[in-house]
Amino acid sequence: MATLLRKIGLIRLHDRDTEDPKHHQGSLKGTKGNQKNNTKHCNTSNETNILSTPEIKAKKFDHSVKDKPPGTKDKQGKDTKEKQQSSSSKSSSSIPPLAPHRQHCTQVRTRRLMKELQEIRRLGDNFITVELMDDNLFEWNVKLHQVDKDSALWQDMKETNTEYILLNVTFPDNFPFSPPFMRVLTPRLENGYVLDGGAICMELLTPRGWSSAYTVEAVMRQFAASLVKGQGRICRKAGKSKKAFSRKEAEATFKSLVKTHEKYGWVSPPVSDG
Repeated sequence: MATLLRKIGLIRLHDRDTEDPKHHQGSLKGTKGNQKNNTKHCNTSNETNILSTPEIKAKKFDHSVKDKPPGTKDKQGKDTKEKQQSSSSKSSSSIPPLAPHRQHCTQVRTRRLMKELQEIRRLGDNFITVELMDDNLFEWNVKLHQVDKDSALWQDMKETNTEYILLNVTFPDNFPFSPPFMRVLTPRLENGYVLDGGAICMELLTPRGWSSAYTVEAVMRQFAASLVKGQGRICRKAGKSKKAFSRKEAEATFKSLVKTHEKYGWVSPPVSDG
């Protein structure tokens, strides 16, 4: 039995020794090829994993965006806009708006002039009449029909057939808190505190002497009295009597006389300055 086993072992050893070495190498190559193929397959799988990583990330990002509730971005944008608007409103609130103030002044001026216009038209003594310049409530042409009948000016009006003394009255934006600008248009007057251009030298027509309680009627009555007090006369000199007063000249004269009276006072101003 032992001899038989030995023979079998010798036969197997002989078969291994007599085996074709090419076949053995081929088998080795096959195993190596399989290993290479496996290696290549692993490499390609790694490459595809690397290439596909951004796509996976993009897909994940898309899913994360989809998972967010709709309107999140819009809400953030709205919140940002609201913050900006609130900050801008806070900064603008520190600066007082000008438009409402001007609108209020216009309303006050309109109501006051409408009231005064109605009261003047109700007067029964025909002391003054009012016409609006080009339907403008803020610029009046006022006709003074009466002065003191014992005055030289009244006699001049009768002799020259002058029915009235025409004045132009312009009301500023902040009337009645500022005085109107008043000037004589016709006839051309001398003295009576009427200066070049038809400017009128009266303290109550200046910001210093004006009061919001003064009405147009009261101002016109004061003007009629100052004409008589200042010995006003209608100019009858040839050539000079036909020369019309100009607004530009009146404004310049009024500014000059105001400066003069602010310097010397209104009680006893220099004669040359009115």
